[in-house]
Amino acid sequence: MAKSKLRILYGEGEDEILAHQAAAMEKAGHTVQKAIGRKAVDEALKKSTFDLVVLGATMTRNDRHHLPYMAKKANAEISVLVLHADGTRHPYVDGCVDTGASIENILNRIESMNIAGMMPAAKAAAAGK
Repeated sequence: MAKSKLRILYGEGEDEILAHQAAAMEKAGHTVQKAIGRKAVDEALKKSTFDLVVLGATMTRNDRHHLPYMAKKANAEISVLVLHADGTRHPYVDGCVDTGASIENILNRIESMNIAGMMPAAKAAAAGK
């Protein structure tokens, strides 16, 4: 059973990294809205709905700590993936990868996450529909 395409909000601090990794996520079949910096991520969360928020390694540590709260405040069902883990667990982060992980590892981590709406046919079957 194929997983559905996700609506991803991907935030980074650097344009070049954002463009490269967002393109790989799109190639994997997802819709990606790109955001540079904390303010752009906050604005996107207020204007649109997403299945997943990805916070990249070039976001500041403070942003990677603050933005998961903002994402969950905007939508309690949203999943948050942080691409730069410092070994601590954040209560609003659903997944993380270590610093320097390849885009293939990031895509595999996204596929392994239990993201709301990722497999709607499976949910319907479990509900007896």
